[in-house]
Amino acid sequence: QARLVESGGGVVQSGGSLRLSCVGSGFTFSSYVLNWYRQAPGKEREWVASIFPAAGSTNYVDSVKGRFTISKDNSKNTAYLQMDNLYPEDTAIYYCSADLYGQGPTYWGQGTQVTVSS
Repeated sequence: QARLVESGGGVVQSGGSLRLSCVGSGFTFSSYVLNWYRQAPGKEREWVASIFPAAGSTNYVDSVKGRFTISKDNSKNTAYLQMDNLYPEDTAIYYCSADLYGQGPTYWGQGTQVTVSS
């Protein structure tokens, strides 16, 4: 059974940093596109970043470019989201997901809360 478990959320002051982790199991982690999404209170879930399996290329939503870095360690079945220079508007529940370029099922984690105080 496929599973994703996020960790690393917390409360941080504006300008601070956090690193989120997402550990996968029950599927071929190295073959999947890994994504981070977030959902702020009262807002729709927003895509944040993706890392692709072949060459490890990455994409980011404009609002986090230059501040967030997505990476992965296939030997640990773990994806990361390094978040630097955090703003209060980055406050949200952060979710990781895994998919095969939109084919077949998408796996989701349970989310981890990130709160940035001003």
